[in-house]
Amino acid sequence: MKQLIKEIKYWGQLLLIPFYWLSYLFPRSSDIWVLGSTFGNRFTDNPKYFFLYLHQYQKEQTRAIWISKSREVIKLLEENHLEGYYLYSLRGIWFSLRAKVYLYDNYSKDISFMLSGGAIKINLWHGVPLKKIQQDNRFDYVRNPRSRWEKFRWTLRRMSDEKPTDYVLTTSDLLMPIFASAFQTNKVILCGYPRNDNLLIHNIENVLTGQEQQTIKQIKELKEKYKIALYMPTFRNSEAKLFDLLHSEQFQQFLQEENIIFLVKPHPKSRVTKEYLSISGGSILYAYPEEDPYPLLELADVLVTDYSSIYFDFIITDKPVIFFSYDLEEYLSESREMYFNYEEFTPGVKVHNQMELEEALRHTADCDCPVERDKILRKVFQVKEEFAAEHLYQIVLQILHS
Repeated sequence: MKQLIKEIKYWGQLLLIPFYWLSYLFPRSSDIWVLGSTFGNRFTDNPKYFFLYLHQYQKEQTRAIWISKSREVIKLLEENHLEGYYLYSLRGIWFSLRAKVYLYDNYSKDISFMLSGGAIKINLWHGVPLKKIQQDNRFDYVRNPRSRWEKFRWTLRRMSDEKPTDYVLTTSDLLMPIFASAFQTNKVILCGYPRNDNLLIHNIENVLTGQEQQTIKQIKELKEKYKIALYMPTFRNSEAKLFDLLHSEQFQQFLQEENIIFLVKPHPKSRVTKEYLSISGGSILYAYPEEDPYPLLELADVLVTDYSSIYFDFIITDKPVIFFSYDLEEYLSESREMYFNYEEFTPGVKVHNQMELEEALRHTADCDCPVERDKILRKVFQVKEEFAAEHLYQIVLQILHS
């Protein structure tokens, strides 16, 4: 039944396509910019931090409005005196039709594809790509269908995902041809990520949910006595293999002996969040997938990850990374290929089982690779110490006036 309802909703979008074309008829204001994230469900990532910048630095010049399908997100904004509207409210629809600029981190449907006709759409994306994305990802059957049925099946997805983007942002000259290929565009803009501003120059006052505040408070208190290891894996089919090789009781004992807190932050798309939650307790803490990870990057003493692009942001802090690649072969053959050689582009020790992970955590300083880390940092972030949100604001103004 759930699958049937899902299919009806998907194909029901055909009835809404005329609204997309009608949205071109509405006059749009260059002073109104709407932002959204994660298909309209979260307040996070580059759009969040750019939105906060606009409210804190450019409120007199630009009206920044957050559009969301989540009433909880809108409530959070209202509590913090920020302008945001539920998409399906009259104001949400009105400002989605009136805004000249759409800014998002996945696709225009982070705000509203059907109401976006005539707006300038700028995709801020959500990470430096180690793994292949979009058109370059042969395992993405929406963009690379294997049959006529798949090509037909995902027609509407391709329409709402690809067609509306005018510009896409990336962070270095090295990455510009990658984004041009992945998004099939020559309109690639170069800028730092607004979400990293607080890792560099701490100039944006953050807005956090109650759960995020609670997690941060707890970690700050623990940090006085313990080393904080933040575990942030990416999502994939073979992620469940972790629970076959990790003996939680033995790992707990190791963490207690070494005074380490192992903070697990699953990917929002992870299919094994219940399994992660089941091993939490004691020295293993759990941060909910929906929580903003960027305040946690500041607090962590070491990052443990696998193929997640989060490590590119973390190395800005100049702290060590441990790469827990227990399923590398399966990942490369079943989930994603990579743009770069994994061994060469990951500046940190590689571990493949619990014993190696424990050894790396025990001797983090000995496993550190500061020279290699700096080389990668310079390759993926053109200008390390910049006010990225300010730079992006100037770029958007140039686009508006070109």
